[in-house]
Amino acid sequence: MTSETVEDLAAQLDSFDAGRRRSALERLAQGAAPARKRAEVNLHCPTFFSYNAYGYSPSRFAWEADRYGLEVAGIVDFDVLDGVEEFLEAGRLLRLKSAAGFETRVFIEELRDKVTNSPHEPGVSYLISSGFARPPEPDTPAGETLAAMADCARRRNLRMLGRVNEHLDPVTIDYERDVLPLTPAGNATERHMLVAYERRARELFPDEAGLARFWSEKLNEPEENVRPLLADVVALKDLMRRRLMKHGGAGYAAPEEGSFPALEEVVEMTLACGAVPSGGWLDGTNDGEADAVELFRFWLSKGIPTVTIIPERNWNPKDPREKAAKVQHLREAVDAAVRLEMPILVGTEMNADGQGFVDAFAAAELAPYRQAFLDGAHFIWGHTLLKMTAGVGCVGDWAGRHFGDDAARRNQFFRRVGRLPYPEEATMARLAAEGHNAAPEALLRLLEGRSGRRDGNR
Repeated sequence: MTSETVEDLAAQLDSFDAGRRRSALERLAQGAAPARKRAEVNLHCPTFFSYNAYGYSPSRFAWEADRYGLEVAGIVDFDVLDGVEEFLEAGRLLRLKSAAGFETRVFIEELRDKVTNSPHEPGVSYLISSGFARPPEPDTPAGETLAAMADCARRRNLRMLGRVNEHLDPVTIDYERDVLPLTPAGNATERHMLVAYERRARELFPDEAGLARFWSEKLNEPEENVRPLLADVVALKDLMRRRLMKHGGAGYAAPEEGSFPALEEVVEMTLACGAVPSGGWLDGTNDGEADAVELFRFWLSKGIPTVTIIPERNWNPKDPREKAAKVQHLREAVDAAVRLEMPILVGTEMNADGQGFVDAFAAAELAPYRQAFLDGAHFIWGHTLLKMTAGVGCVGDWAGRHFGDDAARRNQFFRRVGRLPYPEEATMARLAAEGHNAAPEALLRLLEGRSGRRDGNR
């Protein structure tokens, strides 16, 4: 390693220049000793290709995950797959078990009158897809669906920006000039717009008194409450988001026809890529989530074999009564997923300041589910490993031939693959050579024969 410090090189991992990121990661990997693995995972971290509160690129999150010792790490960007290949390549360089995908919102015709995981929005639901080996080619039906998802998001952003500009005048921003430069690949989110609005307001109102009066009026909040927030940008942006962009805010508009892609379109695109759709579970407080078993069976009927949960929302509310209710709902959701043989994927999001790097797996409320969460992580890594080498996974023709409708046997196989140590490059080459012709047992023997062990952490 050169005279540059680890901190210097880690900072370069967040450069918008892909070559610089790769060079910095290679130099970091050369001098890095293997970290002790912990029985913890985070499969739901966005990167700066959508919005990460700490500015993490795919390479940066891989590096931080490896240094921390995550057993499995995963990225999930909104509406795009721009970071998939970089993250999996970083994982390969660091020997970090990795998974990558996207999160989007879809419309579900059968649930048009029910609220599931998108508060106040009947029929709209967050859907996650993971286990991609690469994005689809642009000129394929799957590529066209992915492009349409990003286009839908852009149109929603522009409509919101127009309404917020009108409300906040004279603090107005331009999407191309003020928002898009905040992200490396043109995929802006409402959180990027919040950054731009907060900066623009400080430019137009450089004195604290004037800035406090402006936000007090526009956010309908007493000035004495706003003034302390000027020194706490995180809290100020949180208030801005609630008052300007979420349900009831000046920039919010109820979903309309065409605002979101249909559930079936996104599931079809995901499966066409050989990746794994996942239904998002919020907290069980909305009518569409009242019966976890019923909802999860509906997802299965739509070709969605896994569940995504953000544990922090479910076990750590400040209000004791709210916490008790959500902890009970979490128990019901985990029990339903286990009962229905649906692997559970968990993570912390990290798309808002203050969100943790990893969940508190040792907390009394989460400890009973640690093994289920680890099983889900090993499952999605097992799928990803075989998908990016042998070209086979837990969905598609190969899985159908060898496992049929036996989800329990399928899940057990991919968990077993995922628990094994990270394979050497020679083994990965042999997996690639085996491809679709190999039976599950042959692939497993190849992996287990790498070190003579049947299990391991790395």
